[in-house]
Amino acid sequence: MHVAVPRRWLLAAIAPLLPVVLLSCVLNPGPAQVAAAPDGKPTLWLIGDSTVRCGRGDGAGNMWGWGSVIAHHFDPNRIHAQNRALGGTSSRSFYARGLWQKVIDQARPGDFVLMQFGHNDGGGAYDDTKARKSIRGNGDDTVTAVFPDGHEEIVHSYGWYLRQYIAEAKAKGVTPIVCSLIPRNDWTEEGQVARNQEDNYVQWAREAAEQTQTYFIDLNNRVADKYDRMGREAVKPFFPNEHTHTDWDGAALNAATVVEGIRDLAGCPLADYLMDHPQVPTEPPVSRAKTTTSSTTRRP
Repeated sequence: MHVAVPRRWLLAAIAPLLPVVLLSCVLNPGPAQVAAAPDGKPTLWLIGDSTVRCGRGDGAGNMWGWGSVIAHHFDPNRIHAQNRALGGTSSRSFYARGLWQKVIDQARPGDFVLMQFGHNDGGGAYDDTKARKSIRGNGDDTVTAVFPDGHEEIVHSYGWYLRQYIAEAKAKGVTPIVCSLIPRNDWTEEGQVARNQEDNYVQWAREAAEQTQTYFIDLNNRVADKYDRMGREAVKPFFPNEHTHTDWDGAALNAATVVEGIRDLAGCPLADYLMDHPQVPTEPPVSRAKTTTSSTTRRP
């Protein structure tokens, strides 16, 4: 026999549980727990390091990646945004650890992927515990890393990994867009931001994109140009703890610069999903940033 339960009784019963549910949502924002959209809308996937998604993406230490802001520029009624970037990863480790596989398994034809790596590709040794160092360049040479437990990994170049992301995305019907890495808050004696342009990750990212006829945004140069116009003292507040990770305002500037780059890409279909007048919050969402001391630091 079916018994009708008054709605007010049901609400009274679940009310004590609501704070726990809401807290769980805040403490577990990890995008890896979100499945691909079932509603037919395309998804914009973001992959990269902590300059795209810093920590858990909750503003701890007053540090934010640009991937935490960029969704505000897109029409949520027409496209989803999933920030799958992970701090501490490189083009190599994001691929080798299976993080990319989780993205491409959920991606569908018509989706997009924005990628930005480079900050961690030069650190450490090929066989250290972080296993993130890639070979400098865009070549096809390899190195065999042998780890203390005896297992081996074939290590490729930075550009090779980008080309793998690109090839696998295109094979799935996903449109890839390569971004060069954002600049750090490092300045030359001439009073300009130190670029990362020649014989380095910007050049190799550009080469990988051109070699595969893939959209490319020189985010490094675009952001550095803005910093130069603003001046060192005006840029300094964007970096609350060190020279790599920005606060919300810095992340908003970087995200807006990515959007400008998307609009400038001839024929890029992702531009069709941008809003003409986005409402980007001037303040970050309520987060751990309010309770975490400014001395907290993270590796990119």
